[in-house]
Amino acid sequence: MRQCIGCGEKKSKRDMIRVLRTTEGEIILDATGRKNGRGAYLCRSAECFRKAEKSKGLERSLKTGIPAEVYESLEKEIEKLAEK
Repeated sequence: MRQCIGCGEKKSKRDMIRVLRTTEGEIILDATGRKNGRGAYLCRSAECFRKAEKSKGLERSLKTGIPAEVYESLEKEIEKLAEK
């Protein structure tokens, strides 16, 4: 079970999206859930992503500052995944 950093709800790992900070400091979505780096989990909804952005939950979980451009690109990717 993993906890969403947006809404705080606990779900299985397969029902969530992993946002990853790689060892190089890049912030990406990890669709496989197996890449190396520090991860944070979100529900598969744009609403939870916006909550995490507003509360800076993603920044706390990944222990790094996140530029606005990165938030925008992540939001587009999450919206594509949420449609599936």
